[in-house]
Amino acid sequence: MSAPRTEVRDLVVIGAGFAGMYAIHRAAAAGIDVQGIEAGSGVGGTWYWNKYPGARCDVESVDYSYSYDDALQREWVWTEKYATQPEILRYAGHVAARFGLNDRIRFNERVQSAIFDEESSLWIISTDVGDPIRARFVIFASGSLSIPIRPEFPGVDSFAGDVYFTAQWPDDDVSFEGKRVGVVGTGSSGIQVIPMIAQVAEAVTVFQRTANYSIPAVNRPLGDVEQREIRADYAGRRARTRVGLAGSGIPTYEGDPLRLGENEQREVLEEHWTQGGVYFARTFAGQMTDLDVNRVVSEFVHSKIREIVKDPQTAEDLIPTDHPIGSKRICSDSGYYETYNRGNVHLVNLRREPIEEVTPTGVRTPAAFYDIDVMVYATGFDAMTGALTRIDIEGRDGLRFADAWGDGPVTYLGMSVPGFPNLFVVNGPGSPSVLSNMILGAEQQVEWIVDLVATCLAGATAQVEPREDSALKWTDHVDEVAHTTLYPMANSWYMGANVTGKKQVFMPYVGGLGEFTRICEEVVSDHYEGFVFTSL
Repeated sequence: MSAPRTEVRDLVVIGAGFAGMYAIHRAAAAGIDVQGIEAGSGVGGTWYWNKYPGARCDVESVDYSYSYDDALQREWVWTEKYATQPEILRYAGHVAARFGLNDRIRFNERVQSAIFDEESSLWIISTDVGDPIRARFVIFASGSLSIPIRPEFPGVDSFAGDVYFTAQWPDDDVSFEGKRVGVVGTGSSGIQVIPMIAQVAEAVTVFQRTANYSIPAVNRPLGDVEQREIRADYAGRRARTRVGLAGSGIPTYEGDPLRLGENEQREVLEEHWTQGGVYFARTFAGQMTDLDVNRVVSEFVHSKIREIVKDPQTAEDLIPTDHPIGSKRICSDSGYYETYNRGNVHLVNLRREPIEEVTPTGVRTPAAFYDIDVMVYATGFDAMTGALTRIDIEGRDGLRFADAWGDGPVTYLGMSVPGFPNLFVVNGPGSPSVLSNMILGAEQQVEWIVDLVATCLAGATAQVEPREDSALKWTDHVDEVAHTTLYPMANSWYMGANVTGKKQVFMPYVGGLGEFTRICEEVVSDHYEGFVFTSL
């Protein structure tokens, strides 16, 4: 047997998605001795695991990419407005190779514990491979949407056919041809995968608990002329995106839509509908703060669903009625509603017809038994916190992360947690994260964190952590800002409502990437106000 590795690094980065990759690159460029750890066999994070048919980003490809290196963003040519999972994964691989990141990452190792040793001020990190690593600082870039939820239906493990999870899709080709397929879940992943399966399967039965709003992506190839125009103003586009409320430069109608006539309202909405994409949630300036404005938008989408879906009952079942549009993340699709006009697709409304049990050959509800050959679960994630609370993380005095966040996550600026010195989180609760452009948000947070780590290393700081009062004040601020909007009106994964027993609190910061960046810069200029530094 080989002797265990006992190296001590300045910094360990957990996760090699886009946030983790940049953290490794930024730290190495700053002269920090950094080591990455990744559970998968390659980089890409979300785009490594979620390789189901139809997987595609809902942020425009030219925006959902790194901005920190001008040569990189100019040399990579995106083929479509909204990139597919394979293209995004190729891009991640290109970046890793270009900047030599693979040699700095231990792949195929899943972190099981991170224990802080107060005497040495080191984190002791253990993986399922069994080789511990010690580090002065640790960054968790483990993803906001990386822990899939397993269904809890009676008999779920008795099913004798093939079972697939969109969040853990196999590398091997999966054939649905001639199969009777059951799909559970109509969130973003379900909305993307259902049309793809329906094209080849004998029959598709969709089991829907909650209807979600989806807007046509209106995807298209990016031509040479458009590519040149984008590159000519890439710097300006990035600048607009960084100050945009949702990390986007998409223009919003700034007038009062309630002063418009119905025909004028519809003209504005039609224009944004034909543009497509999730930023339909920003059609009107007051859309996420004024319920009357929001109702105008939601009723427009309801009318679109009724126009597209031929069967009236199916159309009504697909219309969300339990939340304002945008209070759950709007999905984007390629022919989702049209798919229900196919003769081989059937929708089961679980609010009216709940699953009683899964059997070896299908699914039973009070109304019928559905013969199924293949089950596909698009059942979502333990979002924002799951990747952290499911690891044994112990900080000062044996404080466990899961216990510290038992009544909901408490962070300072979404990046640090009291009681856990020298530990940082990227795109965690309390940061813009999933309500923004994730890559640009990750760039901003990584740069801020690495600068702080470099400051500590240069200044002989043994430990740095936020004061508890600072974290509580920031967490209250995140909640207060959220409640000036319509977001908390939805039982969403933003609130943790999709996980049984999870404390429901609104987790992302809704103030926008630009405002968040300004606040973070103020903290630095005020000598890292809110943090406690302990000398060696």
